[in-house]
Amino acid sequence: MPPKPKFTREQVVDAALELVSKKGIEALTARELGAQLGSSACPIFTAFKNMEELQKEIQMAALKQFETFVAQAEDDMPAFKRLGMQMVRFGTEEPKLFQLLFMRENEVPHTFEDIFEQLGNMAEVSIEVIESSYNLCSRDAKTLFEHIWIYTFGLGALSATKVCHFTEEEISQMLTGAFSGFMMLVKSDGKQNRMEDKYVKD
Repeated sequence: MPPKPKFTREQVVDAALELVSKKGIEALTARELGAQLGSSACPIFTAFKNMEELQKEIQMAALKQFETFVAQAEDDMPAFKRLGMQMVRFGTEEPKLFQLLFMRENEVPHTFEDIFEQLGNMAEVSIEVIESSYNLCSRDAKTLFEHIWIYTFGLGALSATKVCHFTEEEISQMLTGAFSGFMMLVKSDGKQNRMEDKYVKD
């Protein structure tokens, strides 16, 4: 009979997430996690098959924490700005988790569609809000989201790596300017695409 787990999976994930939040994913070893739990490394493997399985659970837990963080945004600003402001704040306040979620090196380059799938329900809800709030078709709303997300990711990455520090006012002004510019671009491209579609149909 296998040994009874000393810690639940939830306890191990919580401890691992706290460790990664402080020291980064590279610090996640069985020895370090055992010390975090006040135990040896062995009990961890009664809850998880291996470290790879644990890492996947940590990433999911970090994404949930990010979504919770974003949901706490104030309601007195447009939806795009709430998401953007919180994403940059997350990079500032939880730099190691930001790096875990958004700055891991991949074996091969990914498309934005791959990234979009990893963002979970938050991305789909954001696009629906943009679509209804700014009277855009779903294609244009997704394009606008992509542009804004990439720009905001840049600000978050600069904050998470402490390359730059931005005040709340600076973040707000930059996001407003970027959104206005990308909105003009998307509407212009959308109009051109509709004209081309009409030309093909005619």
